[in-house]
Amino acid sequence: MNLRFVEAFYWVASLKSISRAAEKLFLTQSAMSSRISTLEDELGVLLLDRGDKQFKLTAAGARFLVYADKLLALQREVKAEMGSTQQMAVSMRIGAIESVLHSWLIPWLEKLRADHPGLELELTVETTPILMDLVQRGTLDVVFAVLPAASTGVRNQTLPPMDMVFVGNPLLHKKRNYRLSELADMELLTFQKGSQPHVTLLDLFRQHRLEPKKVHAISSISAMVQLVQGGFGVALLPRAAVARLGGFAKLKPLAVDAKVQSLPIHASYRIDPTSDTVEVVVQSALNFTDAAKNAPKKTAKGKP
Repeated sequence: MNLRFVEAFYWVASLKSISRAAEKLFLTQSAMSSRISTLEDELGVLLLDRGDKQFKLTAAGARFLVYADKLLALQREVKAEMGSTQQMAVSMRIGAIESVLHSWLIPWLEKLRADHPGLELELTVETTPILMDLVQRGTLDVVFAVLPAASTGVRNQTLPPMDMVFVGNPLLHKKRNYRLSELADMELLTFQKGSQPHVTLLDLFRQHRLEPKKVHAISSISAMVQLVQGGFGVALLPRAAVARLGGFAKLKPLAVDAKVQSLPIHASYRIDPTSDTVEVVVQSALNFTDAAKNAPKKTAKGKP
């Protein structure tokens, strides 16, 4: 039995689409269909219900999916047991929200490339809902977003949350401390409506029985930074992003008499029984963000 054909069936069944499975394996749809047909001929059963308008496995297809998973996992185990000395090839389709991009994604990717020089990257920056759809459809291998994905075959890993901070133009916002009521009278900038930062900002003012004068919804951190520099208003941004952008932007973190809720971050990724590459990449991201989170504490103590 050709395991490449078994792998083709596994991804068709997991992604519930021949076209998405073909994209995942870098094959044409005709080649993917041919592999499934050949496998069906060898097994003597139909694996896909081609008479149904909606994607559906036959009863035999559902049973064989269990064996396909075991066969591919066994192949992976054999390769590991035989001690292959080949360097791990990292071909990753990664998606991330803007907050992750401007905070730790780039330095982490630099470390990942240093650890795995064979890194081949496809990077997509989008909103959380779009990223959830892309990883569920198998278009992306791993995404870093505010919410965990909820789909069969997708795993989720919680990463350290991001501290959020109000920032202004230091030439305009000279006070050492601000009351939340003062910010309510300013023009505020945050991410698009319905996003976690947007909801967090509104909830913060509601909890203190305040109504912001005006809240602008901006989808781009770069745009918000330029607007703050131009004196347009005060933005709510990830503290790590402010630290990275502070080298070339006039930004001043504002001390406020109210605690802002941190931004949760989750890594969502598709299980691949043929390789542990995705798990290695996710663990690398977790180690990197954990180290970054703990670094200030170690510095403050002076000793490990």
